[in-house]
Amino acid sequence: MIANFTKTVTYSVSALALSAAAATAEKWDMPMAYAATNFHSEMGVVFADKVRDYTGGEIDITVHPGGSLFKGGEIKRAVQTGQAPIGERFMSAHANEAPLLGWDNLPFVATTYADNEKLWAAAKDKVNAQLSDLNLVALYTCPWPGQGFYFNKEVSSSADTQGVKFRSYNTATATFAEELGMIPVQIEAAELSQALATGVAEAFISSGSTGYDRKVWEHLSHYYKVNAWLPRNYVIVNKQAWEGLSDDMQAAVQKAADETGAACAAKSEELANWYFDQLSENGMTVTDASPEFLGELKAIGAKMTEEWLASVGDDGKAILDAYNGN
Repeated sequence: MIANFTKTVTYSVSALALSAAAATAEKWDMPMAYAATNFHSEMGVVFADKVRDYTGGEIDITVHPGGSLFKGGEIKRAVQTGQAPIGERFMSAHANEAPLLGWDNLPFVATTYADNEKLWAAAKDKVNAQLSDLNLVALYTCPWPGQGFYFNKEVSSSADTQGVKFRSYNTATATFAEELGMIPVQIEAAELSQALATGVAEAFISSGSTGYDRKVWEHLSHYYKVNAWLPRNYVIVNKQAWEGLSDDMQAAVQKAADETGAACAAKSEELANWYFDQLSENGMTVTDASPEFLGELKAIGAKMTEEWLASVGDDGKAILDAYNGN
């Protein structure tokens, strides 16, 4: 399938070179995992519009939000295999396959937007090399607001979390759950509301964005601001599809990607506190985690960072050394 898709891309680019008037636009479907109203999905539409503009309509991207084309857990493989030429996914969702991709889930290492950008700058080259090995090219990334805990009760320490069914979305969140005596349950964002309504999940860690998008105040009562990490989504393209584009087309798409990535990060930062306000206005108790709970979380985070370093070796050490200025 990849070979046939590559031939199609190559043929269209060649036709463009021979006769721009006769060329048929590349029509790319772009699956995204989050709701159409989520800022990541809205920025996906901005990106598609920019690509259409900067390529003179030669690449026409249709965005499919909310897991409507491929579910979140299917998107990376769909892009890898050429079922979709482009898509967006939560980067650390693939840390179980490639531990390096968990660079942005190191608890309490980079807890501000500025530090998160600094950490990405340190990780970018190694992450891109890893993605190339997976037949992927990253066009842009965008951080979520800081991650905090949602519960349906007051939580002061791990004594209050024992046996709670906890929605996890990657290796890091599952580890947090287990360390706190909770039961991790893998659930995609699009399925979160149903999971909370049916009791499949009773708590989770995420940004204020997910809570707002899914109206979790209908099921949960407390949000604890922890700001453990700022995970990133990334827009990825199939490597053969990318390499089949001319240099001019690549430059046009990358320009759109660079501009969208910067705008998306700014939008994330702008919305971070607004989401907290929305949770409060809809009846949730939004507060900082207690010193005891935060201390437990930081101890778990330090352990997780050490385990990550052990799993990725020299590349992980190089990323953190660069981030810390060593």
